[in-house]
Amino acid sequence: MAVLPDDLSSALDDELARHPVPRLTQSVDRLSTRYRQGDAATSPILSSEADVAAYAGYRMPATYAAVHAVLAEAASRAPGFEPRTQVDVGGGTGAAVWAAAGVWPSLVKCTVVEQVAGAIGLGKRLAAGARNAAVRDAEWRRGLVDPAAPSPEADLVTLSYVLGELPDASRADVVRWLAGKAGAVALIEPGTPAGYERIRAARAQLVELGLHVVAPCPHDDVCPIVPGADWCHFSARLPRSGLHRRLKAGTLGFEDEKFAYVVASRSAPERPDARIIRHPKKHKGWVALDLCTSSDGLKPGVAVSKKQGPRYRAARDAEWGDGW
Repeated sequence: MAVLPDDLSSALDDELARHPVPRLTQSVDRLSTRYRQGDAATSPILSSEADVAAYAGYRMPATYAAVHAVLAEAASRAPGFEPRTQVDVGGGTGAAVWAAAGVWPSLVKCTVVEQVAGAIGLGKRLAAGARNAAVRDAEWRRGLVDPAAPSPEADLVTLSYVLGELPDASRADVVRWLAGKAGAVALIEPGTPAGYERIRAARAQLVELGLHVVAPCPHDDVCPIVPGADWCHFSARLPRSGLHRRLKAGTLGFEDEKFAYVVASRSAPERPDARIIRHPKKHKGWVALDLCTSSDGLKPGVAVSKKQGPRYRAARDAEWGDGW
């Protein structure tokens, strides 16, 4: 379960308390409708303080959960990578900065680039009381995702839930721009077939640019999934507060954030032989694993039986997204 840091959770609650719940709920409904209709790519959708607060309450916990899961996996595959600087492009209210600081204590300088002034204002207020100095002292810049500008220069460059808001024709230029002066790049999109296709294209481009895939793939080769037949995505579970449930009109005390991603770096990582790409199917005496392998492509339904001892016990403990 991916839980927001206490200082972020408390600050977010305080910000949401400044607005009537019905007003926040109206904003969430309107923002959700615009995203479903694809309007988010044509104009900024956060037009008031209530919209910004509603967006943070609605999306910041899930974004934090996804980014933290992605970066934690990358850290496990590149134990020597200890970034000191991060630039988060299109960073909204700063979820990726909080997530990165939680994964890498080495961070000392974080920069958030965001076009919506209200999101910057809220992000600054949330960060003001952060225990982590890199978050508390983060630099906030108002700016666009602009491949005509100088490339972001940092050990780690992140872009989460933004590629889908960009015109199709500009995405390749944006990926090239993000990777230009970055030690490592992390790109995250919704865990939908369309989100996966955007990540698939970006991954291929990053490899062409000379970077190595750190995660999730166990190789730098062409993705073995047949386009349109399936898609690669993962999931992070996060708790819902009472207010979070009301904003989302949900009844469960948790939600699962589905996401697709790629992390690539200039240094070759330590990669597993395979990645578990679906929930393991656990039967009496055996486990079936769907794997993406480093040398044999996709291997669905790999059986691990009780007779295999330690390997079986590892399979019983394995989860979707784990290395194998």
